[in-house]
Parts: sequence; structure tokens; C-alpha cells
Amino acid sequence: MTSRSPRIAIIKLSSLGDVIHALPVAPALRRALPGAHLTWVVEAREYAILRGHPDLDAVVPVDTRLWRRLIWSPAGARQVLSKVGRLRERIRRASFDVAIDLQGLIKSGLLTAYTGAPVRIGFSAGRCRERWNALFTNRHVTPPPSARHVVEQYLALLAPLGIEPGSAEFHVPVPASSERRIEELLVKEGVKAGDRLVAINPGAGRPEKRWPVPRFAALAERLATEAGARLLLLWGPDEAHMAREISLALPGHSAFLAPPTDLGELAALLKRCQLMIANDTGPLHLAAALGTPSLGLYGPTRAERNGPYGPRCRGLQSPDGAMTGLEVGEVFEAARGMLEGVA
Repeated sequence: MTSRSPRIAIIKLSSLGDVIHALPVAPALRRALPGAHLTWVVEAREYAILRGHPDLDAVVPVDTRLWRRLIWSPAGARQVLSKVGRLRERIRRASFDVAIDLQGLIKSGLLTAYTGAPVRIGFSAGRCRERWNALFTNRHVTPPPSARHVVEQYLALLAPLGIEPGSAEFHVPVPASSERRIEELLVKEGVKAGDRLVAINPGAGRPEKRWPVPRFAALAERLATEAGARLLLLWGPDEAHMAREISLALPGHSAFLAPPTDLGELAALLKRCQLMIANDTGPLHLAAALGTPSLGLYGPTRAERNGPYGPRCRGLQSPDGAMTGLEVGEVFEAARGMLEGVA
């Protein structure tokens, strides 16, 4: 890079966990190029995690999920073409010098091409999630073998700019209004500052990534009775029944269900926890990014690559690739060790 004030587009659309894993790219760029203008292009649903980010100058939300729903009717297709045209014009007007495609999909490649940036960085074809993505970039990176975790692989994409990745930094803005609302909730639930508040999230995007709910219930019961924990049960769309099932298996008032939250309120909740236990899902990675000790449960996905990232985090990998390969006792001992600062 010859210019110290380039205009750089970061293309990472989704999902929540993947966007969180990509967050260290922004502070790494800001450290190396303090005068750069940094723009992040992201899906509308994940926009909230980047709003107010201290290292970004602009965030451009797109809604490809809506586009995919609309495209199947003539009227919808016209809307999509109009939206894409306006987006392309907006991106071109920004006159980017560099575009970095962290997604590795055809749709992210198209957005990267739309920038018109003379330097377009992406993964080599063999490392793209969709090989054709490499057609839209002109600087191709194969992360080194030492970059085992996806966070490190994203940071490796900065090499064509002459930037050493350094340590990963996660900046997650949490609105003060969200922290106030969550504090009111915890006071209402009788949670005190010194309590061992442990969050459990039994859901996941795919069924094969979910540890069985009865095992979560057995784990929660042991945490409450043997580790003196207060349990916060998190849930997402169509997952409230899982949290209720766990709650019904617990004694007394040792657990409570989280209310419906936006991302800011969820972040404020997770900041107050002493431990987060979850499957491979967005809230797990959000907790880790906030600095909350996080224990991830992994079966078909690899904890080495996709686990919660940070010095106070740990991923438990099923030996047979199925979530049922993880036993309650193993998870409890790991959780208790983390609560006691042993693991």
C-alpha cells in the first residue's frame, strides 16, 4: 500500500457468529492504517452488531435474504433489480481503493466486484466456500497452516496489504440504554453482582448442532446444586420451548428465562454472566467477543476452527462428530473448572 489513507471495503455479510469472528479485521486495519476510511458491507439482520463500531467509518446494510424471497415473482424481481442497481451505484460512488471479501461466496464476490476497487482481496479458490468467488478477486490468499481458527484465517487476508495480523481485538459496542434495561431485569430477578450467573443457550441453527435438551437440563441441575450457579436460559426464534423444558427440570428459583431481546440487550446480558455454555451458535461467539468465559459444545463442526475465541474460552469436541458424543459429566467438569478459574 502506498497510500496511508485508502478507502477500504470489508465484505462480510453473515451470519452473526461469522461476522463476530471477522470483527478483529477492523481494528487490525485501523492500527496499521489509522487514516484509512473503513466501510463494512453486511446483511441487514447482522447490521446491529456493527452499528457504532469505533473502528468503522461507515456500515452499509444489504438484505440479500429479502432479495431471495422477492426474486421469484416478476414484480419482486423488478424490485430486486432496482435495489441492486441503487446499491451498486452507492458502492461505486465510494471510490474504494481496496475491497476485502471475507465471505468467499458468489454473492459476496459480486458485491466485491461492484466496488470497482483496483485491489480486491479474497481467499484462493480452494479455500472459498464457493470456488467461483475467486473470479471476483485479484489478490488470492491461502492462510498459513498456523491459522487454524477462522479468526486467524480472516486476519490472514490482510497480508497483501503488508499488514501483520497481530493479536485479535474484538470491539462490540453495547448501548447504554440496553445495559440499563438489562440491569433492571436482573434486579427484578434477584440477581446480585456477586452471583454465579451462567447463561445456557440450547438452540442452534441446525438440528445436528444441538446438544440434546435433556442433557442441558441435567447439566443445569448440577450447576445449580453443585456449583451454586444461577441459570439464565437463552432462546431464539422457535426455541423458547427448549428453555422452558430446562427450567422445569430445575429446583426452586435457580433459573429464569431471558426475555425477548435485541442484539444490544443480548450483549448486555452476556456481559453480566460469569460463564456462557452453548452449541456452535451466534450468541456463544458474541459472549466470547465480549470477554465472557465461554464453553462451546461441538459435534459436526470443529471446535479448533469454529470454537469461541479468546483466552478464557474453550470448545469441547465430540469424539464421534455427533452431539450425543458429549457426556453431561464431561461438560459439567469443564464448566465448573472455568467457573473456578482452573481451566
